[in-house]
Amino acid sequence: QVQLVESGGGLVQPGGSLRLSCAASGLFFSSYAMNWYRQAPGKERALVATIGAAGGTTNYADSVKGRFTISRDNAENTVYLQMNNLKPEDTAVYYCNARHIFAVNVNYWGQGTQVTVSS
Repeated sequence: QVQLVESGGGLVQPGGSLRLSCAASGLFFSSYAMNWYRQAPGKERALVATIGAAGGTTNYADSVKGRFTISRDNAENTVYLQMNNLKPEDTAVYYCNARHIFAVNVNYWGQGTQVTVSS
């Protein structure tokens, strides 16, 4: 079955960096756009960053532009989110999402990884 497994979350001080990883299995990775979402306590899940199936197209939420970078390695079936200059408002559970490039209603979610930015 399809599995998306996130890792790399943790506690970091403001201004620090973290790199999240999402390892995918059970799907043809190159046929999926990959996305990172986050959900803070009491808030709805929100899209943070997206990358096209070939990795050539990326988009970011305004709140993270210039600080976060999404990338993917199709040979390793893995998508990354490099997060720099972290702020307390980045504190959330971060989720990996895979969405098929043609059948857009076909999508999968990881279990989430907690990121806490605090001094």
